[in-house]
Amino acid sequence: MEHDLAYRGLESGSIDVTDVYTTDAEIIAYYGLCTLEDDLHYFPVYTAVFVYRMQLEKRAPRVIAALARLNGKISESEMIRLNELAKIKRVPESKVAAQYLAKHLFITSRVRVETVAERVWKRTAEHLYLVSISLCAAILVSLPLGILAEKRPGPGRVILALVGIIQTIPSLALLVFMIPFLGIGARPAIAALFLYSLLPIVRNTYAGLREVPLDVRESAEALGLPPGASLMLVELPMASRIILNGVKTSAVINVGTAIPGALISAGGYGQPILTGIRMDDPGLILQGAVPATLLALLARGLFGLAELVVVPKGLRLKRDKMRGNTP
Repeated sequence: MEHDLAYRGLESGSIDVTDVYTTDAEIIAYYGLCTLEDDLHYFPVYTAVFVYRMQLEKRAPRVIAALARLNGKISESEMIRLNELAKIKRVPESKVAAQYLAKHLFITSRVRVETVAERVWKRTAEHLYLVSISLCAAILVSLPLGILAEKRPGPGRVILALVGIIQTIPSLALLVFMIPFLGIGARPAIAALFLYSLLPIVRNTYAGLREVPLDVRESAEALGLPPGASLMLVELPMASRIILNGVKTSAVINVGTAIPGALISAGGYGQPILTGIRMDDPGLILQGAVPATLLALLARGLFGLAELVVVPKGLRLKRDKMRGNTP
């Protein structure tokens, strides 16, 4: 179990014992828990070490020398004190580190702490990048697949089944599955979001084309329109409202599904949410949760406005009459 959640479980009585990181400041200072000595040495000892590429020694030897100055400098009690400043007293981590370097190693550095607005804007840009790239790619792939599914019933059943199976895979499992192929960061998150976006668009494209009346198709054929022209000029425009609803659904799903991408360093709104959980800071959680909700609502509204441009006017008038909005 995540240690921050385990500590809360101990305090509430949900669990009786758990392993700990002895330098976690909240064990005693925040929760007042009792630590037990592992006198049988059941758990392995974890000692902090530097891990770097061998090429770094030749490319930047001064970096290695600078890091080596920290060897043996930070005791367990000192680390607990530093963690207490950051996690309990809410001092920015960069400021805590800068103060330590200035006091013990005489290294001074300028520390600029981001404002809440700057952090939210940064995460918004990251989240929009994940959602927009994956959604645009999904539209480009899903529309042809939806058309093929409607025009060719045999392959269509396979296509609909495959995108349906992908949608049933848990988002976290799909993200982790991408790591061996694409590493960590934005690329595996975009790939996972792309796959999640396929089903609503493919299904709605297929359903929209299926709902085009047969007499309309026959009229287009009677006018001498070839199949391609009939698809582009008649069938897709008539199915545009249903297709747009599928795109809107995918956009809203992507906004929410992109949040776990922070677990693989993809950034976005999931970063403050996860950090807020780790730091037990509701304010940080809200910095991710509230903008994510607003972005989903904004996406829904924008695609509603896009209907005024994409859906032919005649179809919009027909819908309004069915709703009783026009005489």
